[in-house]
Amino acid sequence: MNILETYQNYYFVGIGGIGMSALARYFNASGKKVLGYDKTNTKLTTLLMKEGIDIVFEDNIDEKITTLQKENTLVIYTPAIKTLGILDYFNQNQFEVLKRAKVLGLITENTDCIAVAGTHGKTTTSTLVSHLCKEANLPFSCFLGGISENFKSNFLYNGTEYSVVEADEYDRSFLNLSPDWAVVTSTDADHLDIYGDKSHIEEGFKQFAALVPNDRQLFVRKGLDIGRAHQTYAVNEAADYYSDNLRMDHDKIYFDFHTPSETIKDFVWDVPGIHNVENATAALAILHNLGVDFETLKKAIANFKGIKRRYTKHIYPNSKIYIDDYAHHPTEINAVVSSIRTFYPEKKLLVVFQPHLFSRTRDFADGFAESLSKSDELILLDIYPARELQENFEGITSDWLLEKVNLDKKEKSDLSGAFEKIKEKDFDILLTVGAGNIDTLYDPICEWISKK
Repeated sequence: MNILETYQNYYFVGIGGIGMSALARYFNASGKKVLGYDKTNTKLTTLLMKEGIDIVFEDNIDEKITTLQKENTLVIYTPAIKTLGILDYFNQNQFEVLKRAKVLGLITENTDCIAVAGTHGKTTTSTLVSHLCKEANLPFSCFLGGISENFKSNFLYNGTEYSVVEADEYDRSFLNLSPDWAVVTSTDADHLDIYGDKSHIEEGFKQFAALVPNDRQLFVRKGLDIGRAHQTYAVNEAADYYSDNLRMDHDKIYFDFHTPSETIKDFVWDVPGIHNVENATAALAILHNLGVDFETLKKAIANFKGIKRRYTKHIYPNSKIYIDDYAHHPTEINAVVSSIRTFYPEKKLLVVFQPHLFSRTRDFADGFAESLSKSDELILLDIYPARELQENFEGITSDWLLEKVNLDKKEKSDLSGAFEKIKEKDFDILLTVGAGNIDTLYDPICEWISKK
């Protein structure tokens, strides 16, 4: 029997995280009692509470905690939380305490698990795989790192034969999974606070790839060294599976898809960017190998609405364009800005960027400076610390990063003053970008531009 079946109560330490909340929704949908803690009340935690999940935002040992029994309660935590009184209480009282990734592995071990890994592209690819599974009516559940615009959640239950999971490389979490199918989208340097250098993160991805039992069920972007036999995918170059003939017509992207034995012409969707066609290529390769017909896949691609904060685009009657994106690595920012420059080469671009983590800002400062310099004007917000403390990263500030950016029109702002600064700017396209709490600007900006 799976160990998870022995528990009735599930306490989540850091329940507001995108990965944690998907698990919380799973257990809540299964009829279990779910409760938890998070430092900050967000849109996501508000939604969880509306779904019947009990959440607190103070690190206190209250009656809801003291009445829990260790025999029927599982505590799930995210490694992003280092110290917390609530977590200490559960450990000291000998509750079963497991990492999120371990629990996800236990949930999916008896399914045909499709795991999508990569430093970039994994959220879009795993969400798209889930959408295609849903449209093909496959019996699956998914656990995602973003909110699907199609089913308005990061979790969906449609059966248990398959599971689709976003395989997170942070803290080597993805090594807890047992993937039957896998995609590796990229192995760029990131999370150097965990891995130390690029060679170690590449080794981590090789260890993940080694978990897949069948060479033909491992799909890797062409050009990556993953240390074992696999199938390749690409855009605009030949591979085992590839897409080409990309063209744009009335804000829709068309492309042709090639398998080892056939070509399927004229896939069409609304999601811009060559990198997103690359993500679609990987998803189509998986679903084709699961036996889904191309007529179904074409219809599913056409009605894919994307993921919240992944190139979420609004075009207003006043001709202003607003784009919001989760990008928090130089490679990701380059992909977003390059897409904007490709489709709107003459338009004036204002970028508002919130760096995420002092360590990432330090490790990739020159890359951030180069990518941000491709805008016409920049408002740089204070660094979002997440799990880190400024005192441990002396001198790593947004003022320090701003000096490296090669732009005439650039300034720093705190988050509270950013909206007023935006309203003073002259722009054709506004891009807000970052992985912290910059998303709190989204609703005010949408309302303001719609009234201009």
